[in-house]
Amino acid sequence: MSSFYLFALLQTWHELEFNLGNPEDVEAIPWSVPVSILITMGIAIFLFKARRNYLKLPELAVSNDTAPQDVTVIIPARNEEKRIAKCVKSFAGTRVIVVDDGSTDRTAELARAAGAEVLEAPPLLPGVKGKPNALWAGAQLAETTYILFVDADTTFTSKFLASAIKHAENRQLVLASAFLKQKYGSFAERMLMPYAFALYFCGVNARNVQDFLSPETLANGQCMLFLRTAYEFFGGHKSVHTSVIEDVAIAQKVKRHRMPLEILRAEHMGSVRMYESLGEIWRGFQKNSFRFLRENKKTGIQVMLASILLTSILPATGWLVWEQQAPFAIPMWVVPALLLRPWYGGIGKALLCYPAIYIFQCIALHGMFTSIFGLKAEWKGRQV
Repeated sequence: MSSFYLFALLQTWHELEFNLGNPEDVEAIPWSVPVSILITMGIAIFLFKARRNYLKLPELAVSNDTAPQDVTVIIPARNEEKRIAKCVKSFAGTRVIVVDDGSTDRTAELARAAGAEVLEAPPLLPGVKGKPNALWAGAQLAETTYILFVDADTTFTSKFLASAIKHAENRQLVLASAFLKQKYGSFAERMLMPYAFALYFCGVNARNVQDFLSPETLANGQCMLFLRTAYEFFGGHKSVHTSVIEDVAIAQKVKRHRMPLEILRAEHMGSVRMYESLGEIWRGFQKNSFRFLRENKKTGIQVMLASILLTSILPATGWLVWEQQAPFAIPMWVVPALLLRPWYGGIGKALLCYPAIYIFQCIALHGMFTSIFGLKAEWKGRQV
């Protein structure tokens, strides 16, 4: 609908050129001005939509239940010696299985010391990806009502497990997937990750992703709680073992079987630090970004359009300056920082969005060409 209004505005401007005043009156306001206004409007619509839809995801309520939880925690891990112990200790008193996916460091040793059982992941067959292969292997040892899959770079409060299970039971969910608080260390993380997260939600419809009758899918593989019987019924991660974005693929399986699922926010009970450097961010998004957009076409089109509008700021500014209309560039530069402020945690930090816009566009284009031409991306020493 917003595209229709933008087109209508352009058409109206074109008609004004032919129907109003003398030619010199129209020429006083060149085309760069309405184009910059449209760019600003488009950016505002997408960034407002992104934050609104993220906040529309229900927040996981805190439960004070202290009874033992009927759940097994599965953690796939490949070279995670810096993080694995803290993740395992989040679930003290619960059975935790760490599936060692070919680590060459002390991941297995430190996981055992933290109280986890350690299982060696089965050898990878051609085309099979490491993470779903490890998750399926760990799930075979679970006998509990629920299985919680979490990444090794996550940590949780003592209230999380009981809260998640109570929510799933009350809502009779087959799958509950939670978004956690994003933690950043390096300058590259603080610059790129909030922008990437906001851009991701530009194409999300919070209502549709909760509706198992809608094909629109969202999930967070960092934290996924499954009803074990349903998980085994549709083949679990084995059924998506060739997918690089296994979290979205398995949520699509749940929807195809018309099973109830819910996507939640749990920033108050869990956190994650996905990447630790620009190189990790680049390789991570190169691996996932374009594949995700291709799987979720409606979401992908909106994300790409939002990205194009944001990267248009610089060339549009140059056009305005060339035509001596520089003041009209001010809203284009102000609006992104204002609307990205909640993602960054402050207006000063949000100024980092401007280099992030162009660096992330380079990452996305690299991922697109890698995927289109069938090239492999490297992740943790493997080609995926």
